[in-house]
Amino acid sequence: MILFFDWFTNDSLTKQLGIEPRSLGGLDGILFAPALHGSLGHYLANAAPLIVLLGLLFANSNYKPWRSLSIVWLLGGLGTWLIGRPDSNHIGASIVIFGLVTFLIFASLFLRSWRSALVSTVVLLFYGGIFLNVLPPLLNSGIKENVSWEGHLSGTIAGAIAAWRVRKK
Repeated sequence: MILFFDWFTNDSLTKQLGIEPRSLGGLDGILFAPALHGSLGHYLANAAPLIVLLGLLFANSNYKPWRSLSIVWLLGGLGTWLIGRPDSNHIGASIVIFGLVTFLIFASLFLRSWRSALVSTVVLLFYGGIFLNVLPPLLNSGIKENVSWEGHLSGTIAGAIAAWRVRKK
């Protein structure tokens, strides 16, 4: 619905509510950017992994899913705001996707349960390749210029922090 509204309003939401690095006006993008996508293809590329990863997150109450998702979403967005390229606008759920993949992998290290270890293994097998898109384009020529490697990196770091926060004490 958001995607179609944005199309009909000449990308007004994307332009106003994306993460604009180090701009006070871009701070609201931390909340809204993961829900905004530049095209139907962008949306569809994020939808399936996001649904699967959220399903895995919410299937285990030991993951403290709402807290973990909030940490990934907010810290991933803040990190993107801090390190993003100047004069850029970061949108899309990949910040959250990278954060959830990292969270689900790292959570097994901190929770030490067979269930989280199984989830970690499955996530690593299916989604582990995305970590090749964490490095800046200078180090990984496969990243397109319009892809937010800063969001990928920030989401990855946020996922590790979220996993550490749910550890058994």
